[in-house]
Amino acid sequence: MPLFTTQKFRLTAIIAASMAAGSALTGAALAGQPHMVAARDLLQRADTQLQLALPDHGGYREQAIQATEQAIADVNAGIQVAN
Repeated sequence: MPLFTTQKFRLTAIIAASMAAGSALTGAALAGQPHMVAARDLLQRADTQLQLALPDHGGYREQAIQATEQAIADVNAGIQVAN
């Protein structure tokens, strides 16, 4: 399978998972956590852009992806605690 097709499939899966997770949490979170929800949405958009970026960045792209995904998980945990 060509590299582009593999990356496109992976990105599609990531976007679908992010949307599912986001929609599952958004209903309860919007009422009391608008800033946390907005931050999570921006982090998810950043993660998508990082996934689309070329992998040739000396390992920093991968580190940024890991940090962004950890930040998304932390924000989700914070939203759950506050609800």
